[in-house]
Amino acid sequence: MYLRAFKILAFLGLYSTAVAQAYPNDSGTEDVVSVKWIGNTPALSTGTTFGLPWPKGKYPANGTTFTSSDSGNSQVLLQSWVIAYWPDDSIKWSGHAISGSETVSEEYRITASTLTGSNMTAYSKSSKDSLASGLTVTDSADAIAVTTGKLTVTFPKSGNILVSAIETSSGKIVGQNGRLILSSQSGVEDDDESEAQPSINKFLFESNIEETTVNYDEDSSVRALVTVRGKHQATAATHDEWLPFVLRFYLYANSDAVRVIHTLVFDGKPNEDFVTGIGLRFEVPLAGEELYNRHVRLAGPDRGLLREAVQGLTGLRRDPGTAARTAQLNGKEVPNISTWPTSVSSNIQWVPAWNDYSLTQLSPEGFTVRKRTKAGQGWVKIPGGSHAGGLAYLGGATRGGLAVALRDFWKRYPTSLDISNAASDVGQITLWLYSPSGEPMDLRPFHDGLGEDTYDKQLDALDITYEDYERGYDTPYGIARTNEIFLFPFDTTPSADTLSALTEHTNEPPVLAATPEYIQQTQAVGSYWATIPENMTAAAQTIETHLDFLIKYNQDQIAQRRWYGFWDHGDIMHTYDADRHTWRYDIGGFAWDNSELSPNLFFWNYYLRTGRADVYRFAEAHARHTGEVDVYHIGPFKGFGTRHGVQHWGDSSKQIRVSTPIYRQVFYYLSGGDERVGELLDELMDADKAFLTVDPRRKVRQDNGSYVIDPTALDLDLGLDWSGLAATWLIEWERRGLRWEEARSKLNTTMHSIANLKNGFVTGLGLYNLETGAIAPPATDPNNRGSVTVSHLSASFGLPEIISQLADYLGADMPAAFESAWLDYCIYYGAGAAAQAARYGSSFGSLSLRQGHSRLTAYAARKLGNATLAARAWNEFLNTDGFAPSLPWTSVPLNGSAVLVPVDEAAWVSTNDVALYCLAAIENLAQVADALG
Repeated sequence: MYLRAFKILAFLGLYSTAVAQAYPNDSGTEDVVSVKWIGNTPALSTGTTFGLPWPKGKYPANGTTFTSSDSGNSQVLLQSWVIAYWPDDSIKWSGHAISGSETVSEEYRITASTLTGSNMTAYSKSSKDSLASGLTVTDSADAIAVTTGKLTVTFPKSGNILVSAIETSSGKIVGQNGRLILSSQSGVEDDDESEAQPSINKFLFESNIEETTVNYDEDSSVRALVTVRGKHQATAATHDEWLPFVLRFYLYANSDAVRVIHTLVFDGKPNEDFVTGIGLRFEVPLAGEELYNRHVRLAGPDRGLLREAVQGLTGLRRDPGTAARTAQLNGKEVPNISTWPTSVSSNIQWVPAWNDYSLTQLSPEGFTVRKRTKAGQGWVKIPGGSHAGGLAYLGGATRGGLAVALRDFWKRYPTSLDISNAASDVGQITLWLYSPSGEPMDLRPFHDGLGEDTYDKQLDALDITYEDYERGYDTPYGIARTNEIFLFPFDTTPSADTLSALTEHTNEPPVLAATPEYIQQTQAVGSYWATIPENMTAAAQTIETHLDFLIKYNQDQIAQRRWYGFWDHGDIMHTYDADRHTWRYDIGGFAWDNSELSPNLFFWNYYLRTGRADVYRFAEAHARHTGEVDVYHIGPFKGFGTRHGVQHWGDSSKQIRVSTPIYRQVFYYLSGGDERVGELLDELMDADKAFLTVDPRRKVRQDNGSYVIDPTALDLDLGLDWSGLAATWLIEWERRGLRWEEARSKLNTTMHSIANLKNGFVTGLGLYNLETGAIAPPATDPNNRGSVTVSHLSASFGLPEIISQLADYLGADMPAAFESAWLDYCIYYGAGAAAQAARYGSSFGSLSLRQGHSRLTAYAARKLGNATLAARAWNEFLNTDGFAPSLPWTSVPLNGSAVLVPVDEAAWVSTNDVALYCLAAIENLAQVADALG
């Protein structure tokens, strides 16, 4: 996709608004879109990427140029590409990168222009010549070197070293031989004293590169992306290569920082492979730097920083002088030793040199710090704190050094930062994404099956614990985790304030975005949401207050309940236990939520309509978790996700309803096409093949075992399954991915197939042909006489939203019969048994989740201009199930012996109801606000 986009937009990028205005006689269209920082304007900009939506049909991909200026109308380096297209090949979403800058503007103005005539060539050339990016890429047979103008980073194409050198613009190599390290063991000690302990083998691994590539645009290069893929290879003992990794290094013109996205896929055996450490290690050259001019920095909470020298001059019995002490404390070169009092200079050899430092965060409650003079000597404790900032620096006053930082360091515990060999010629910094000081990573099932060896027993267990267990399905094989890392090289030791600012930058990387009002106008990510109007009725204001309460309550619960950890950070819990005053973390399907009923869509739609920074960060963490940990990326379940449970991967219900890409769509586009999320989208193009392995309905079939998995006749739920597939195909089509024509074909074929079913979506199930995309009537109704199978879950995983997007995308090309089938479903779900029977010959039975389904009624009301349906939508929202207006809409504080730690409780809140209430509120307000009293 990127090569195609770069070829189409070969002339996009370094153009100024002033140049665009130099040809007033050229015919064309021009729009200026303002993008601002989400939250406060950052103190520094190391380069960033963002996405912008555009109205259908306005800007052709092969005839549009983009320019950028800051709030002072000064020209800004810009690189542009297309990340989504409307059906007519006009631009739907564009991605943009701006370079690093010494000054940060509060906003940037992106100008889209279509020019025609003979001036196009002159326009392009003069614009590109007006500004040079300073970014260069050298791609040789053995290595890739990227120079940003402020640093040069070299990436070997084979071996165990991912980054061979990080060199500053002055020529100093301040980081080298960067590689991944890993440790594991074959078992864990059992605390059952009655049993013999197992023999445990331990293993060490390091990165082994399989492929290194670079992606950049020679014509307007502001950003280079180096991608390194490989596996971890044993360095001692015998163990297969395992834990595939992908590291993406982002380098921007005029930037002295490197952003790294680190992804790891678990492909081990949970009973045999216990990870004990996952790390990224760099060497820091220190030769020639005096020990007292070498500095160690470790970030604490609230901009705090541990500032130490390898050989300290402060606090000694004899004073080296104010100048020496102040210089060392501030990371400056100490005055020459000849200027010190002889009582210090002649005895400096007796001052210990601290060779090793270690900061470890083993819980979200606190971190510890320690140091030692060398291996074999005792550790000295350093006072720790609560939430470590996640940054470590090692370097010298004249030699320079390297800072390494992990985003959400304390939230991803157990984590560590180690500085070692600081007193030698070559020191080391190791960032531990999983700390060796923590317990071995134990991914085994949390129970032994409890004798659930038949479907009948499993269904009985489901009835009491809500866990859908089946042996062999409770596997972590194929899940993944992605972390965000930053590298900051320096010519000299930076100031404490600089490192504190970089710690903040790491934990809240600056993000640019258009205003909610502009995004809404383009309809490039749905027309079922709307910004909050200035003037609204009292009833609407009450609903807005409820939405605000629920988003904040979720955020607060994460903090108060400590929903953090390597695998857990980003997720939320499903159901509350009012008796124990805790969420049901240990009860079957009531524990981790795993996207049940689409809270993801609430979070992102709430951000879209408010633009709130706290909501963006919350939704981003949730998207990173649910797309990685709750979904399989390799193995027999690849493309499917796991239903809610005590362990994110433990439930036997593997379905595309969890992995559906609509949950990550907004993040992908706002981020300018985040490459890791793009990879997740690519994976889902084969998700339908998982139906050859997994029969989602195997436990509830009434066909006496006659169903045989057939690739030409796979049971497909027209709601739960088709919504995920349709989202996959639509996003692949609009991205113009490698398989977009196949995606378009399958999407169109399935839409016409559903329309051809006598009862449309009310049919419930169909037989899906994996090769052609055709959907035939279900086996129970081979002659298509009209089957009625309606579930409360069918429209609860993005189905209304993806069909609305399809209507926006296709416009007049939307198959009329398909739209009619969908509108019928929207109308009759909440119409009552008599109306259902009159229309379909049978009622839908006892249905729930009517509050959430009110958004379907609202959609039909808007499409048909039907005031009666609009009124019914609000009645369903306010007066059926779910959250009632009469609820307290507040939480109460709990403390003392009633709870383990003080918490706020709203016992009436469940995440299912949160998702349904909030989605319905947002969509009803957007579609039928006028009908709300």
